[in-house]
Amino acid sequence: MKNSKIVWLLSLLLVVALFLAACGGDDKAKETTTDTDEKEGTTEEPEVAADEDQVLNLIMTAEIPTMDSALVTDAVGFDLLNNVNEGLYRLSQENIAVPAISDGEPKVSEDGLVYTFTLRDSNWSDGTPVTANDFEYAWKRAMNPDTASEYGPYMMSGVIKNATAISNAEMEYTELGVKAVDEKTLEVTLEKPIPYFLSLMSFGTFLPQNEAFVTAQGENYAKNSDALLYNGPFTLAKWDGTGLSWQLLKNEEYWDKETVKLTEINYDVVKETATAVNLYSNGEKDRAGLSGEYAMQYAADPELVKEQETSVFYFKYNQERVGEKTPLANVNIREAISKAFNKEDLATVVLANGSTAAYSFIPSNFVFDEEGNDFREVNGDMAVFNADEAKTAWEKGLSELGVTELSIEILGGDTELSKKMDEYFKAQLEGNLPGLSITLKEVPFNVRLDLDTNQDYDIQVAGWGPDYQDPFTFLSLWETDGGNNQMSYSNPEYDKLLTDINGSLALDIPARWEAMAKAENIIVDQDFAVGPIYQRGLMFLQKPYVKGIVAHPFGGDYSYKWAYVEGKDAK
Repeated sequence: MKNSKIVWLLSLLLVVALFLAACGGDDKAKETTTDTDEKEGTTEEPEVAADEDQVLNLIMTAEIPTMDSALVTDAVGFDLLNNVNEGLYRLSQENIAVPAISDGEPKVSEDGLVYTFTLRDSNWSDGTPVTANDFEYAWKRAMNPDTASEYGPYMMSGVIKNATAISNAEMEYTELGVKAVDEKTLEVTLEKPIPYFLSLMSFGTFLPQNEAFVTAQGENYAKNSDALLYNGPFTLAKWDGTGLSWQLLKNEEYWDKETVKLTEINYDVVKETATAVNLYSNGEKDRAGLSGEYAMQYAADPELVKEQETSVFYFKYNQERVGEKTPLANVNIREAISKAFNKEDLATVVLANGSTAAYSFIPSNFVFDEEGNDFREVNGDMAVFNADEAKTAWEKGLSELGVTELSIEILGGDTELSKKMDEYFKAQLEGNLPGLSITLKEVPFNVRLDLDTNQDYDIQVAGWGPDYQDPFTFLSLWETDGGNNQMSYSNPEYDKLLTDINGSLALDIPARWEAMAKAENIIVDQDFAVGPIYQRGLMFLQKPYVKGIVAHPFGGDYSYKWAYVEGKDAK
């Protein structure tokens, strides 16, 4: 999703098999918890003292816009829905999409188009059973034009049968390819084979809703914590729909309640880093996010925790600006710029917030094959900083353009950190590429979006995070004339690979993997269509007694199903 929180996200594993179970755990897969004492990949239940107070006090940086899974589009909503509700699948401690309300793996038709899920015995928070109709109703409601869902059409079009036609008002939403065969059997028909379909089933848009309850609530549905039902590890409490505080309470009706150790999570909305740090220091909060000067100030603090996201930031090279060719239409100029700045120094010295240098377009620790191999390892490092190679490509590009110098504009943000980063780019590029003059254009986010849409820029500092756990969520951006390809990049070989990846190769997992790696190599190290800069990281303070919080790649940022408090009163 363009420029969204779904510029969200963290350590993961890919569910790639259509006919096999979701990928099993492996020795290389790390449990993305914030407990540095736990062993990698462990799933053993912790020994929690009977008298330990299982309460967390957390900070949220924004209010809850909505808790309606058909309408939620923001990080706060997806994070909370992930903890109070549960779909057919959920992301595990190892960030694998595993069966949740689905009682094991679905049956899949020979052509890979029809999935039949059997539901486990589970209840809503009011004690009524979760049924297959709850899924059919929720998905069709998200496709109903009257609901005005953004994510329903976005996530289902091209995936669930008839969703595209429904989105185009060519068919009624009731024709969506999902059907409750009986109370325990859900049949889902796809538009085409989708290798990452089971991964999608953990996403918030695909959560169930109780039709009778939603209907009874009417316009009041999801407007406060009492106007909702919950089928996940926790229930929402003390939320009036507009307030700056709320609670999560352990859901005693949850089918896997024995796994849940926390009894209560208390949230307060705090938007200033200074206030958050003070609350943390005073012992009122158990976690506090860091940014700017605070990230530097607490860089050596023993309670500092770093998380790697799966958002990648990169130079977007515009080859045609408002109808006119730019110097970036020359592949050697693009190569020169991609290799002319030190990414390691940028990440560790300039950003200094847990971000790491990026040498690829697909992030590391994002997708793994069934043997535990990171997709990142297939191509290795590309577009590595090399001043000599950059200068050689630069001189060749200048010669081909028939010039001895160039003036190029970099479009960036207007935040303090963005300006600091842009100054670094200017110094590095002008210092390593003789004859280059960089102009910095730093504008508010909404202005940058307009300039991007109109292709009124030379180079843009852009970022993208995944919508689902598959490299295609990144690769699909640069299809010729694609909705996000606002830089006039086109390569017929690349387009053919994209078609094959979700077409003829959809059921051939090894060949599909190889095709995606080839496509990435084309855009990063052959055509230099984009220039990777860094993979974003997060830094925050966390009390050492907080254990087992699991960070996720998309959807909800965190799961507290496995979290617990241990040793809070130890001296």
